[in-house]
Amino acid sequence: MRVIGYLRVSTASQEHGIDAQRAAIAGEASRKGWQVQFIEDAGRSGKSIERPGIQAALEALARGEAEALVVSKLDRLSRSMVDFARLLDLAANRGWSIIALDLNLDTSTPTGKLVASVMAAVAQWERETIGLRTREGLAAARAKGIKIGRQSTVPKSVARQIVHLRAEGMTFQAIADRLNKAKVPTPGGAARWRHASVRYVELRAA
Repeated sequence: MRVIGYLRVSTASQEHGIDAQRAAIAGEASRKGWQVQFIEDAGRSGKSIERPGIQAALEALARGEAEALVVSKLDRLSRSMVDFARLLDLAANRGWSIIALDLNLDTSTPTGKLVASVMAAVAQWERETIGLRTREGLAAARAKGIKIGRQSTVPKSVARQIVHLRAEGMTFQAIADRLNKAKVPTPGGAARWRHASVRYVELRAA
């Protein structure tokens, strides 16, 4: 089986961390007969999947160059449960698997799918809880007569499109590029859609 071994450390100086991850994946590959292509993000946070390495890995998987994405530890892939749930959905829809060696998680197996489903359900609960608290906080502020920011200038159809594309696994920058190509007006009259403006609209739509 062809797999992509994804490696990540938070600072570029942590070469030992990259080496340890590579050794763990290479060892598992040797035992299972995998052909591994390594892709790394050195000096990149795990708070978001807006990283060049993971985006390159996802593009390679989309092209059918590998059947699985392998990490030595789940937190190397993402520290955000919400982002991880999106990756799980993307993998299920596109037909490739996610393997995390530290959790013995392999979404190509029935047990792996069960564990992934539980994790995705937790992520959904987290999204809904955050959204509920945000709405309750805004409602309480309005009840006190506090004005909450400016009225959004983004059409609801555009906001829905952004939420849908994020659920499909598309990155903020990829969505921004698509909106710019379609010449969709930006919030606030900026010249172009950017990563931050797409993220802002998604948060407002939550």
